[in-house]
Amino acid sequence: MIALNEQQTTPISGPKFPLKQLIAGAVFLTGGLLLANISPTIEIAWVGAILMLTIYLFAFEVVGVDVAAASVMVLLGLTSLLAPFMGLEQGLVDNKHLFDGFSSNAVISIIAVMIIGAGLDRTGIMGNVATFILKVGGTTEGRIIPIISATVGFISSFMQNVGAAALFLPVVSRISARSGLPMSRLLMPMGFTAILGGTMTMVGSSPLILLNDLILTSNKALPAEQQMETWGLFSVTPIGIALIITGIIYFVLAGRFVLPKTSCESSTSGTDPMQYFQDVYGLRYHLSEMVVTDGSSLIGKQLDDIETAYSVRIIASKISGEANRIGPGALARDVDIQAGMVMGVVADPESLLAFVEAFNLKKRPILRTFANDLSASKAGIAEVVIPPGSSLIGKSARDVWMRKTYGLAMIGMHRNGETLREGDDIRNKPFMAGDTLVVHTQWDVLPRIEKDKNFVVVTTEYPHEELRPHKVGWAMLFFAIALFMVLFTDIRLSVALLTGAMGMVLSGVLNIEEAYEAVSWKTVFLLASLIPLGLAVETTGTAKWIAEQVLWVVGDMPIWVIQLAVAVLATFFTLVMSNVGATVLLVPLAVNIAIGADTNPAIFALTVAIATSNSFLIPTHQVNALIMGPAGYRVTDFMRAGGIMTVLFLAVMMVVINLVF
Repeated sequence: MIALNEQQTTPISGPKFPLKQLIAGAVFLTGGLLLANISPTIEIAWVGAILMLTIYLFAFEVVGVDVAAASVMVLLGLTSLLAPFMGLEQGLVDNKHLFDGFSSNAVISIIAVMIIGAGLDRTGIMGNVATFILKVGGTTEGRIIPIISATVGFISSFMQNVGAAALFLPVVSRISARSGLPMSRLLMPMGFTAILGGTMTMVGSSPLILLNDLILTSNKALPAEQQMETWGLFSVTPIGIALIITGIIYFVLAGRFVLPKTSCESSTSGTDPMQYFQDVYGLRYHLSEMVVTDGSSLIGKQLDDIETAYSVRIIASKISGEANRIGPGALARDVDIQAGMVMGVVADPESLLAFVEAFNLKKRPILRTFANDLSASKAGIAEVVIPPGSSLIGKSARDVWMRKTYGLAMIGMHRNGETLREGDDIRNKPFMAGDTLVVHTQWDVLPRIEKDKNFVVVTTEYPHEELRPHKVGWAMLFFAIALFMVLFTDIRLSVALLTGAMGMVLSGVLNIEEAYEAVSWKTVFLLASLIPLGLAVETTGTAKWIAEQVLWVVGDMPIWVIQLAVAVLATFFTLVMSNVGATVLLVPLAVNIAIGADTNPAIFALTVAIATSNSFLIPTHQVNALIMGPAGYRVTDFMRAGGIMTVLFLAVMMVVINLVF
């Protein structure tokens, strides 16, 4: 009752407004007033003001970005009620369409790809992909980032970039957990190259898919000598390759300066699993991997000959040509040690060093062979108590072959207030009621041990990951069906992807609760709530007016300056409205400007369609919204890393377009 009363009376803190935010707010307010004075209509003035408010809320994070987006959506809805007081004939957005974003093709598609990605992960496919990437790239950012980024960039060249990013999200999560690299150091490079990959082919992004139709529409109003040719499937490939390579090089060289290391990321599970020993029992145990060299005197010995004598515990082994041996039924004290054998060893640093030196072993700096099996998400430290009535009382760990029989590698025993360890002959001590056994085990062993009356499992907080490898066929089938429909049919993207998602649920790859949990609802609300703002920007004429003003200013400048202005406009509009809307709006304007400047209008149209992928500054793009939550990114993280990427995108795009065409 006391705790309840305290909880009820604890004040809830609202958003705080530091001096920096107040000053920035004053600057944005001034900008909004200036915009209102030069706007041709009251509708454009109000939309401009709301647009400035949105950018301010995003940039300075007065509230969470999803809360900010939802608040702006509500504000747009209230303009219908407040229209007479605002000088408007009607609201800025028809309330009948205010919530259309929640049923939009983009939002439903992103929900579906999250579920599909979770289904593939549940079958173990993504874990295997992560293992392969770790095997090839090791555990360093400089090698992992290019592998992940190049793979995702290629995949997103023939499927929606948000689909490619969602597909690899669980892969990156597993790589983070197993390598110890923070998610925030890996997800942004992956997400940015997924966006860049959309520029590789004419089916890589919605603007490029629409471009040829827009060109044909524009041709109807042009004389025969100014007719534009449509673009081929791989016409943009040189541009896309250059952009992807630029993105990868950027993060490899500058990643350590621009990528954040956030505190709320799933990679925290990649910390040293042995730390629990030191915190609770004062035991300095570490997990290592070593190789038996050809001339080692360890060859021919058995595990029983060395473990107690050298205070080490072998928890996994690997012989060339055989599978990893770990868990129940895999390792026993009579296992022979062979040349080239890889061993996973738990020991304190001093004992480990003495063991390595005594037998001339090669100690690896990181886990390689057992990076998957011994990752913090797969195995770790557990506490098991011997209860009264256990049939193990009076027997020792050696008597019952505990490591082989139960998959429990006993490393410590806590009895009568004293902690005994490997080297104190703990495996020969008969068990007593109340003994706490400190063991290293795979997490999937514990559910079975919990049902065994001989043990009471104290450890409850461990990853309960129920993989369903027997469902891999169904998962691949429905993923293939969804992919086929996306690539080779005209059916709407959301319908194609939902077919795959629901197929996984109906076939038992995922249950419906797991499907709900797979969806990042923060991402859904962020995207769905911003769609009415884009609608207001477009329908009130705000976007067209801004574009006309900018193009009017640069109208007498060199052609490359005009082309750059078109690209910058497309970049700006894709941040505040859909990239499709920006493309539809700007392509006709760009074509007319190009004709007036006596240059190729098709190139200007292509410039618009590619520049709408230049969406890195704020998390309004679907991919950026997708990765924001899992990595714990803030808007300022996107502005810092994305600001440079935006400039690089514009520079590389301009150079390659003018070199190739």
